[in-house]
Amino acid sequence: MPWLQLIADTQRENISQIEDALLSAGAVSVTLQEHIPQGFQEQPILEPSLGETPLWDNSRITGLFTADCDTDQVSRLINQHANAETTLRWEQLEDKDWEREWMDNYHPIQCAESLWICPSWQAPPNPKATNVLLDPGLAFGTGTHPTTFLCMQWLATQTLEEKAVIDYGCGSGILGIACLLLGAKQVTGIDIDPQALTATQDNVKRNNLSPSQFPVFLPQKNHNIEPVDIVIANILAGPLVELADTLLSHLKVGGKLCLSGILKEQADKVKAAYSHYIEFEPVEQKEEWVRLCGYRHQ
Repeated sequence: MPWLQLIADTQRENISQIEDALLSAGAVSVTLQEHIPQGFQEQPILEPSLGETPLWDNSRITGLFTADCDTDQVSRLINQHANAETTLRWEQLEDKDWEREWMDNYHPIQCAESLWICPSWQAPPNPKATNVLLDPGLAFGTGTHPTTFLCMQWLATQTLEEKAVIDYGCGSGILGIACLLLGAKQVTGIDIDPQALTATQDNVKRNNLSPSQFPVFLPQKNHNIEPVDIVIANILAGPLVELADTLLSHLKVGGKLCLSGILKEQADKVKAAYSHYIEFEPVEQKEEWVRLCGYRHQ
């Protein structure tokens, strides 16, 4: 199906009105991204506070429409809600099989000498290696992001045989599945997103593992989980700080903790939330992201 997209470059105070107008005009989706006018610098937004929806001072709002929409009528409606500085333009979007486009560009990733993440629709480059077969669906965790890669590297160095693990914020299930394939006896997945729990269960089956080896829960339903040998949480710095007591309660004394989703400048704040119980190893970094690992000493 052919598509048209209306692109509006505007300012922070005008964003919600234009977004509402696009949806009222029949947009099937609305996307927000930063717009950098000539002479301006990039304004990075890497992690919001809880309950906050951060927006750029200068933003680009794109509404996606079917090709048979009345472009003049839509433009008039948007202009009624736009300020004088807002600019509009229509573009034709190339008709593609977007799912196939993504699949064609997602390739196997080598995380360690014998640990790979492989798209489930491709043959693993090294069949003798430990290969995590993955179709992430709508959940986070393909292995391409530095935070996931850092966690996978750490797992490849651990002795996981007969260990019990919690994957907090399991996403696609990639980290927990790697643990099972590397010898863990049980992984418990926890995530706030029901779609992540579904993706995890689907990927467990793709890797010929039993669902009983990787039960999944929403956070409010995980109160009876016994403390485990390893807790992994690849989420974001803010939630990691707020969840410190929860994650520590799931970890045995002597157990290991692996935290990621943390920017370099956030590392000290996250460490401080756990430092009374965790002896941390040196920080590992990939690009602007870091991984914090250690063991519980009391």
